[in-house]
Amino acid sequence: MVGVVLVGHGGFNKLEYRLNIPVPKPGPDEVLIRVAAAGVNNTDINTRIGWYSKSVKASTGEAATQAQDADATWTGAPMSFPRIQGADCCGRIVSVGNNVDPRRVGERVINANTLRFYVNYRPMESWVFGSECDGAFAQYMKAPSCEAHKVDCDWSDVELASVSCSYSTAENLLHRAGLKPGEHVVITGASGGVGSAAVQLAKRREAFVTAVAGPTKANEMRKLGADRVIARGESLTKHLGKESVDVVVDVVAGPAFADLLDVLKKGGRYAVGGAIAGPIVELDVRTLYLKDLTFFGCTFQDDAVFKNLVSYIERGEVHPFVGKTFPLKNIAEAQQEFLSKTTSGKLVLIIPD
Repeated sequence: MVGVVLVGHGGFNKLEYRLNIPVPKPGPDEVLIRVAAAGVNNTDINTRIGWYSKSVKASTGEAATQAQDADATWTGAPMSFPRIQGADCCGRIVSVGNNVDPRRVGERVINANTLRFYVNYRPMESWVFGSECDGAFAQYMKAPSCEAHKVDCDWSDVELASVSCSYSTAENLLHRAGLKPGEHVVITGASGGVGSAAVQLAKRREAFVTAVAGPTKANEMRKLGADRVIARGESLTKHLGKESVDVVVDVVAGPAFADLLDVLKKGGRYAVGGAIAGPIVELDVRTLYLKDLTFFGCTFQDDAVFKNLVSYIERGEVHPFVGKTFPLKNIAEAQQEFLSKTTSGKLVLIIPD
């Protein structure tokens, strides 16, 4: 089959487009999916450059190959190469393992973002496509049947392929933080995949949403439902005032971290699912305990998160936000555009027939 394999941590030259990759064989509890489209995510780039290694201290845009291979996966284990990346998949089931109902063949599915099946459902543990196992940047991929979710909706394959990683990460952030109707939430990185999904999902929960995004993207944020938009790099405390926000949903971290805590009310909640601007932040511990703040690290997803997300799609409660598509062979161009942050919405790769 045709696909892109990652042959080591490093630059774009580590992505090799190949025509002769063996088609995977599903195990007894797995399904084989013919991939139609696959979204581009930060995690694909972070895994390629080894950013998950604790030896990396820079932002995701600056890191590039500082990693120690020994701990550069989501689980902290060494990465195995070659690896087919691709955390997002939309495709159709073409065959099933012996323990799977054969009537699943033909279903259009998207994949859960965190895979609990492969770790025997141990609490707070999971694998991720493209990190611990092969993903969707190829014509075929295998997945646990229980984590390949049928979706009945009128979205295109490209639109559905934009969902798994970003929307489930966003829903998990709001789920963990327990965002309630009427609460004020600040969402950083709001024009990106996770951020734009979080804006929609927070409005679905009837919250008041302040989006932090690039200065040219304010209108797009309002179209998604943001009540207020603040340009990235400007002081939140200056615009919102101290202790004015119930929840912060953060995928950026970096130098703005202290400002995010300053706008939280006493008893406020901070949920984080990324660190685009850098993983090392300055924390005044007095702010944490004197304001009775609660921090949520959000990687592992409860089973309800993805099932809820599928139900939102099928009921038309969220909408796709695709910025641009690329053919799979142009994956390096797609990742370069992703890193440039010039395009709002998800970038999606079209898998060849």
